[in-house]
Amino acid sequence: MSEAALSMLLRLSNASVRLGTVTALRRVSFSVRRGEFVAVIGANGSGKTTLLRLLHGLVDCTGSRRVGEPAPVQAMVFQRPFMLNLTVWNNLRLALWLARSRVPRAEAPARALEALKRVGLVESRDRPARVLSGGEQQRFALARAWAVRPDLLLLDEPTANLDPSAKKEVETLLQGFAAEGMTLVMSTHNLGQAKRLATRVVYVDRGEVRLDLPTAQFFGKSADERARLFLKGELSWDLE
Repeated sequence: MSEAALSMLLRLSNASVRLGTVTALRRVSFSVRRGEFVAVIGANGSGKTTLLRLLHGLVDCTGSRRVGEPAPVQAMVFQRPFMLNLTVWNNLRLALWLARSRVPRAEAPARALEALKRVGLVESRDRPARVLSGGEQQRFALARAWAVRPDLLLLDEPTANLDPSAKKEVETLLQGFAAEGMTLVMSTHNLGQAKRLATRVVYVDRGEVRLDLPTAQFFGKSADERARLFLKGELSWDLE
């Protein structure tokens, strides 16, 4: 098997997604390779979240979605993480129990504690997860995902609605994950964040991938007129 094939975690080929009467994605061809940090940008309603959900296998498509061999372990952090009405500790232990095929039972307590230490929430382990602040919930969602050691972590606007301090904390965690070799695909409206964190930028417009470039090249002189307008803040947002 070639080096390129070994590095490929996931590939979409001519993938289209319809949600009711709306075509959310049109003929998308997109690959995720091991070790990348991909930022997905675009206006509201452009298809960013649908693209992430398709990559995670949560929606059906025409065309094809293929995973690498061996299949990568995946996790996804949503913009508004779902918290069960349990303590932080029990929410985390449940996530590890669901991943029991990859996390031996004897390792779960140590893995859970390590995850909470990683995000600075050890002292909150006995608090109800739903009473955590927005920034704490997002850090906890990252801990819950990181605990299962995914090869590929998908993130849907993980710093939306967070204050600058909480945003910085989340960005620092993501930089650490990437430095350790985790592959990340993140949607964001924060162009500075994409420029700081990503190795590659994908611009989605009206359900189509219009540009897919290394970060420095994307933020250089873009060849796509709509992408230029978007970067200047002059492109009207599509309606949801």
